[in-house]
Amino acid sequence: MENNYVQKGTAAFRRVNLALFIGGFVTFANLYVVQPLMPAFSDEFNTTPAVASLTLSVTTIFLAIAMLFTGSLSESWGRKGMMEASVIAVSVLAIVLAFAPGFHSMLVLRILQGIVFAGLPSIAMAYLGEEIEPSSLGIAMGIYISGNTIGGLSGRVITGTVADFFDWRTALIVMGIISLIASLIFYWALPKSKHFQPRRLQIKQLIKSMGSHLRNPALLCLYGMGFLLMGSFVTMYNYVEFQLVAPPFSLSQTLVGWIFIIYLVGTVSSTWFGNLAMKHGRRSMLMLGLFIMFVGALITLDTNLFIKIFGMAAFTFGFFASHSIASGWVGYLAGHDKAQAASLYLFFYYFGSSVGGTAGGIFWTDFGWEGVIAMIAGFILLSFILLVFLSRTVTLAKQEGTLVSR
Repeated sequence: MENNYVQKGTAAFRRVNLALFIGGFVTFANLYVVQPLMPAFSDEFNTTPAVASLTLSVTTIFLAIAMLFTGSLSESWGRKGMMEASVIAVSVLAIVLAFAPGFHSMLVLRILQGIVFAGLPSIAMAYLGEEIEPSSLGIAMGIYISGNTIGGLSGRVITGTVADFFDWRTALIVMGIISLIASLIFYWALPKSKHFQPRRLQIKQLIKSMGSHLRNPALLCLYGMGFLLMGSFVTMYNYVEFQLVAPPFSLSQTLVGWIFIIYLVGTVSSTWFGNLAMKHGRRSMLMLGLFIMFVGALITLDTNLFIKIFGMAAFTFGFFASHSIASGWVGYLAGHDKAQAASLYLFFYYFGSSVGGTAGGIFWTDFGWEGVIAMIAGFILLSFILLVFLSRTVTLAKQEGTLVSR
């Protein structure tokens, strides 16, 4: 039988990498595009910071819900078509968002975006796993994930900068046009699926699989940690900008947008700690990642701008390190239906973004930056407790011979 898997060094491999990099860029640039604009939303629509944060929170909660189903729908409907529809719909909605007449209509559009966002991240890795030759899969996955990271960073920087020179509506139009052009390149570049075999959608089996994972105490600990980690992370970046644009810092919107370049430390820590976890154990390295997050959060209490930014960098470093280990641990502990186990982790992860990101606004309004850090510190301490329970659960399962993994 002819081997028609996509191999490294071929034109098809370059097209797949270009397409998935662009797809990740469009998705995550537009998911977080509103984050540097929240102070502007708060001013224009006369809302509190907590209410302004809903522009991100409602999106991530509907993304979380949709991701539970889009991966399974793609088993029946096809990978390529769903991903193409996702990135094009995201781009069109990004432009429409700039013309939202009021805050409520903006939230409705962000909910729609949240649903269509799910069409790429829940399917992209399955597409790569089916189409790429196994020996070339690692580099393809890495390029796709780098598109996610660079997209999340670029969306924040571009909109923050454009909004400073013009306004937030112009910033969203610019981001939308860039995304639309990119999505057309995605449509052109992504090769047709050659190894996809449509399967009948089995709702009962899907629900049964999810129920089984939700009864697994070890996985529940990891799901709780995903909720707390992302809740802490989004809270930090949602409200630090409110502090930085106000006295005594009084930074411009452009400079606040460029603060998000700190995200790049996460590309280092996620890979580095992933390798260290294989050598020194997941528990030890996850404990270290949480400790770095905790210390970094406390450092941001300093009123010196450079020390505060250093604290944010340490916090970000620890977050990506912890998230990479926790998400990888899910796949190890799930004895069956690993894709569904991973989808549930992402559900709690993005649900944490919604809940934590908005709840942090209450702490900001009532207690200032100290209140925000108190909430984040509480989330991290709860993560430490869950890690202790997880370690005991895994140890007991190994002793009883009930741990099923590979």
